[in-house]
Amino acid sequence: MCYARSAVLTVNSSGACGQCAGNKLCPRRHARAALWLAALLLLPGLAVGQEVIVDNPYKVKAAFLRNFAHYVVWPKQALPAGNAPWCIGVLGPDPFGDILETTLRGRTEQGRSFVIVRAATLAELPPCQIVFMAYADAAKRRTALAVLKQQPVLTVSDEPEFLPDGGVIGFEVTDRVRMSVNLDQARAVSLTIQTKMLEVSSEILENGELRRMR
Repeated sequence: MCYARSAVLTVNSSGACGQCAGNKLCPRRHARAALWLAALLLLPGLAVGQEVIVDNPYKVKAAFLRNFAHYVVWPKQALPAGNAPWCIGVLGPDPFGDILETTLRGRTEQGRSFVIVRAATLAELPPCQIVFMAYADAAKRRTALAVLKQQPVLTVSDEPEFLPDGGVIGFEVTDRVRMSVNLDQARAVSLTIQTKMLEVSSEILENGELRRMR
C-alpha cells in the first residue's frame, strides 16, 4: 500500500518540509506534508510558513500525544464511558515536567478532555488509551510492552528499537521531527491510524517489513 512516499515528517529551520530541494517527486505532496505537520503540532504561535523554533523537544512530543487522539481510532470498548476524559499515561521517569498539563489544559478531542497519569511501574498504571514509555532501560521497556501490546493501547516512545519491540509509534525530535509507525502492531490490537498520519511518517512497519517513506 502506498502512503505518499514523498511526504516526510520533517521540519528544518526555515519551516519547510526539508525534502523538496532537488527532489523530482511532486512538490504538492511536500506541501501537504508540511500542512499536516503543522496540524499535528498545533503549538501556540506556530503557523504554516513561519520559522519553526522549539526550545524544548518535549513541547513537540506533548503536542503529538494530544493530537494522536484525533488521528487514531480506538475500538469502542477501549474508550472510557460517556464523555469521560482521554487518559494519557507516562510510564517510567517523567521527562515532561508540567509540559503535558500546559499543553492539554482546556483541550478536548471528540468531546473528551484529557487526564494525565504517571506511574513508575505498569502495575501502578490505570487503563489508558495512550502510554508514553519513558524507560531508558530496554529490558523494562520490553517487559511492559509484552503486556501492553496485547491491549488496544497506543504505545509511544522516543527510545531506539521501540517498533521492533512491539511499540506502535516512535519519534525523535532534533532539528527535525521524525515519526515511525508500527502498522502491524496497531492492527493487531484494532487501532486504526488514519492515512493522513501515515503520509507524514518517516518509516512504516507493515507485514514485517520496515519501509522508509522517503
